Amino acid sequence: MVKFYKMHSLGNDFMVLDAVTHECTLSTEMIKRWAQRHEGIGFDQLLMIAPPQQPDADFHYMIYNADGSEAEQCGNGTRCVAWLAQHLGLSNKPQLTWHSKGGVLQTKLLEGRAPTVIETTLPVPSLAPGDVPFVASSQANTAVLQADGNDFEITAVSTGNPHGVIFVDQIATVDVATIGAALSTHEAFPNHANIGFCQVVDRGFMRLRVYERGVGETRACGTGASAAVVAARSHDLVDAQVKVSLPGGKLRIRWSGPDQPITMAGGATLVFAGELVLKE
Repeated sequence: MVKFYKMHSLGNDFMVLDAVTHECTLSTEMIKRWAQRHEGIGFDQLLMIAPPQQPDADFHYMIYNADGSEAEQCGNGTRCVAWLAQHLGLSNKPQLTWHSKGGVLQTKLLEGRAPTVIETTLPVPSLAPGDVPFVASSQANTAVLQADGNDFEITAVSTGNPHGVIFVDQIATVDVATIGAALSTHEAFPNHANIGFCQVVDRGFMRLRVYERGVGETRACGTGASAAVVAARSHDLVDAQVKVSLPGGKLRIRWSGPDQPITMAGGATLVFAGELVLKE
């Protein structure tokens, strides 16, 4: 038996496992079965808090999509694992360093906030096509790709995982499921990508919907919100601090420019805890 925790941040929901005090060996089929919303626990991603593999880290952070594939980074998930690490007594430090497949990040519990607000500092983002990776004929990070019989100008960004951002005039009418699925697996993204549809309202506010690879449209995506701000800043559409409204709620993103890390602030919620048997 192993204990699990169902959590969410802005409706982006997770199954979280403590692999520090319990050994957890997972298979792709197990993850896919648990991810089913009608027959399993149901989640966008499965997150694992694991012992550090680097001397400068407090924990190793592992992310698996609902289809069982491993992801490099998950921004909203960082707040959930940070909250849970303190809740379980795995650490009493308000500021933690995490190593993930997508790089090093820090989380910080902001004192005196009710409900709890956690600030995450993500690695320095990149607009270099090779870092995403993004392969287009122009070898630039912005290109026109075809999907569903239409052309879409997309800006590629790495926030530790690959993103493509499309700017739209009216986000409510976008067919995120169809267009997002086609672009997520487009040959221009050899590792596949998360696709964000962004409506810039003014220089400090935008609306965003995200199709996550291996998941589908999600209620919120922290790295997607960060990528949208980076893409918008690269086109001089927004300022350094932006409120991003997603279907599940709002995030505050700050990025001062090239060679600087991204910070985001938001909450995390424990929904319930349970136990399951680790078996194939």
